[in-house]
Amino acid sequence: MDTEGTVPEAGTGQDVADDPALEAQIGEWVAYMRRRRELSAADADELEDHLRNRIDELTEAGLQPDEAFLIAVKRMGSLDEVSREFAREHSERLWKQLVLAGGGEPAKTGPARKDLLIMIACAAVAAIGVKIPGLFGQTFEHDFGFFARNISLFALVPLAAYFVWRRQVRPAVVGVLALLFVLGAIGANVYPLADDADTTILTGIHLPIALWLVVGVAYAGGDWRSGSRRMDFIRFTGEFFIYYVLIALGGGVLTAFTAGVFNAIGVDAETFLGEWMLPCGAMAAVVVAAWLVEAKQSVIENMAPVLTRVFTPLFAVALLAFLAAIVWTGNGIDIERDVLILFNLVLVAVLGLLLYGISAREPAAPRGWFDRLQFVLVVSALVIDVLVLLAVNTRIAEFGFSANKTAALGENVVLLANLGWSAWLLYGFLWRRAPFARLERWQTGYLVVYAAWAWFVVLAFPPLFDFV
Repeated sequence: MDTEGTVPEAGTGQDVADDPALEAQIGEWVAYMRRRRELSAADADELEDHLRNRIDELTEAGLQPDEAFLIAVKRMGSLDEVSREFAREHSERLWKQLVLAGGGEPAKTGPARKDLLIMIACAAVAAIGVKIPGLFGQTFEHDFGFFARNISLFALVPLAAYFVWRRQVRPAVVGVLALLFVLGAIGANVYPLADDADTTILTGIHLPIALWLVVGVAYAGGDWRSGSRRMDFIRFTGEFFIYYVLIALGGGVLTAFTAGVFNAIGVDAETFLGEWMLPCGAMAAVVVAAWLVEAKQSVIENMAPVLTRVFTPLFAVALLAFLAAIVWTGNGIDIERDVLILFNLVLVAVLGLLLYGISAREPAAPRGWFDRLQFVLVVSALVIDVLVLLAVNTRIAEFGFSANKTAALGENVVLLANLGWSAWLLYGFLWRRAPFARLERWQTGYLVVYAAWAWFVVLAFPPLFDFV
């Protein structure tokens, strides 16, 4: 990238300082660049000089200042492209930023170290918290239902606390977050639920979803009404999932290695690994994965969109093949619990692919083959969702309502509404020239529906179905 431009001499071109509106625009651009972790203050200053130089050249050519600003930014590339270019040209310093010291810049060492210490403290709270029930005689082996209902509380309360500190969330918002976590704890522990009750399993599945969106409010700094903040949280969720899976895989290798070397000297480490290392590590890893996403943001932040590009065609082919097999064989979907879970996971995966495709797309970019492929994927998933709903309704008509079937019915209705309107918005974007931003607003706004349904299952289903 050309960053050799010099600052314009006084008196050449139009002095941008004479235009307050233009200065405000440049100020916003510079503020964004300074938030990029891979760019030092000197880098941001260099880019600002380069931008001003281009603006002066364009205003000398007769353009208005606001037009010159837009064209100058466009010619320099999108902000993410600028950051990626700097990442390539400053790779040595960038990779140093990924370690604890924070790239060797003394001005950033203090805040980076404090952030690290807060993360370690929150991770330690998560690791210790999951062992506190053991002081009262509750263990994973004998009290599965308790841990199934509460495991998300042990992990997500410290994570929310980390974001509350990092985002400097207002006390009023902190109070709301605390009340929501207390409500989750009440829903998980007040009802007389047996370990093998269907509503216990449903609570264990839906409470993490509800509380994860509470964490999202903390991540957004309390500004949950902002569509861009919600989209940032969606991006964070995808990157967090990737980091957590990588940590889990590494933890599995470490566990196997530890068990093997201790067995080699006649020491059985199974109790330590099963009761301490695995549960404590799994809880602490939630905070560590979030910290890694934050620390490495904008350096390698595009893994989720890249995976989306890989798996969207594969999922589209698989769903089309499945629909073709249904037509060819004439067989319907046999709805059993495991099959139903599988289909719901497939539909959630499709929505995830759609979300991360949206998050990585430039709204003003022209329509392309990938947009049409996403439309095929969404329509295929929509047809499958309709088939699943028909099968669930048939099952309910035959055997009556139960907690599992009702939850399946509700979840598929929620997914149907999202997929249906997403397909319509994609159709409008591809063939009716509707703006792409409508689809992004729909997806980020729909997070509230997921949260409402998850809370309803946690709080209302146990009494509705007599705690069974």
